[in-house]
Amino acid sequence: MNLWKKLVSEFVDIIAWTDDSQDTMVYRFERYQNEIKYGAQLTVRESQVAVLVNEGEIADVFKPGLYELTTENMPILTTLKSWKHGFNSPFKAEVYFVNTKNFTNLKWGTQNPIMLRDPEFGPLRIRAFGTYALKVNDAAKLIREIAGTDGQFTVDEITGQLRNFIVSRFAEVAGQSKIPVLEMAANYEQLSKFIKNKIETEIGLYGIELTALLIENISLPPKVEEALDKRSSMGVIGDLSKYTQYQAAEAMENAAKNPSGGAGEGIGMGIGFAMAQQMMTQMSTQQVAKGESVPPPLPNQVAYYVAKDGQSTGPFDIALIKDGIQTGAIQPESLIWKTGLANWMPAASLTELSAAFNTMPPPIPGA
Repeated sequence: MNLWKKLVSEFVDIIAWTDDSQDTMVYRFERYQNEIKYGAQLTVRESQVAVLVNEGEIADVFKPGLYELTTENMPILTTLKSWKHGFNSPFKAEVYFVNTKNFTNLKWGTQNPIMLRDPEFGPLRIRAFGTYALKVNDAAKLIREIAGTDGQFTVDEITGQLRNFIVSRFAEVAGQSKIPVLEMAANYEQLSKFIKNKIETEIGLYGIELTALLIENISLPPKVEEALDKRSSMGVIGDLSKYTQYQAAEAMENAAKNPSGGAGEGIGMGIGFAMAQQMMTQMSTQQVAKGESVPPPLPNQVAYYVAKDGQSTGPFDIALIKDGIQTGAIQPESLIWKTGLANWMPAASLTELSAAFNTMPPPIPGA
């Protein structure tokens, strides 16, 4: 088998490479014992360069074109070998083809959250991801610093290191920029340029350059995003007191739709009264904050307490009690107490409340 390879190599004197892998950066042209005939034809296509390595040293670099490997076309190697008068026998050298095209749609992202101090929210953890593109701008440096003697060096073998460069510089730029997290989306392009400029010198030592770098997304932890969503919702709601009124009415209406009584009815009425009280407190607080005068309580206003599930709820004024009667949250047999009563009394037995029950329609027959 080795004899056959040797015989074939004596007749094959064309050195070329066509790439169909889409991810190969360096490819070593295979010859039997690395013997290349003097006068062989070297074809270097567009988006390629060819590097001749002799005894571990880079001898010559060929740009796109057609070359005959002679003393005229190999000045460095000829000097090393002292072939001043030509030499027709094979010489030993390795030929590496380096792909100089753009390698696009490469991914980068933060494996762990990055800590930074936001001007608005304080300490935060963020994540980011995006894409980038690279190309080889110095084939000799790439082989010397990274690829070495690898016969087929792919882009995957360097993307891990480049991703670390990008993530590290992103953390540095994001922290120094002092851009609020809520405004980072409007500055993706500016941040991308800063990161690209910071790592150009570092990766340039490997013979590589970034031709593009994009930030696609910067995100916050899920719980922080939920809090921001709630904050945004409150901004959409606007007037909190009106929203509280609406919620109280909804709670009381839902309680009225559950005539079975029991714990569900008590919870519904309790929620309705509690939210109504909260609404009144908030409205009073807002008035004080605005410098508006708050009227004093009406004189001799009676406070009512309602028994629900063995507990006392209240105090409520008579208007809230009548609202509870209208919605069905308070039934004629519901126990109520006010100042002056010795014991808890059914709501319908109180003179001031009995009329409110009489305005309610009777049960529907057969319901």
